[in-house]
Amino acid sequence: MKRYANAALAYALLAMAGGVFYREFTKFNGFTGKTTLSVVHTHYFLLGMVFFLLLLLLEKSLHFSGEKTGRTIALYHVGLNVTAAALVVRGVAQALSLPLSRGLDASISGVGGIGHLLLGVSLVLLLLRIRKAA
Repeated sequence: MKRYANAALAYALLAMAGGVFYREFTKFNGFTGKTTLSVVHTHYFLLGMVFFLLLLLLEKSLHFSGEKTGRTIALYHVGLNVTAAALVVRGVAQALSLPLSRGLDASISGVGGIGHLLLGVSLVLLLLRIRKAA
């Protein structure tokens, strides 16, 4: 359970850092449009901190964790951080108005999609483990 609490804390800190980076980076560059940097903060808060706090409560009552759960959680961490990294790369390019080739634009979207796919698969696997323990 302590791992879930530590993960929640780490993601809360990442969420705050993401929010500050978004605000300061766009202000420093005089950018006032829409950018994906704005959603890094919420992704880390909801999919990171809130998710792991909920897992902490579920683990306390259902005791669903095991070896398979650890691998699934690792997959979830990878998926969330790959997604956030793609959002940051896309957002920085948007804020700096960088011209992206079609290939680079598609590859950033592809990496973000892979991150979301990993999140989705690991979420379903975790829900199945929780359902089994309930």
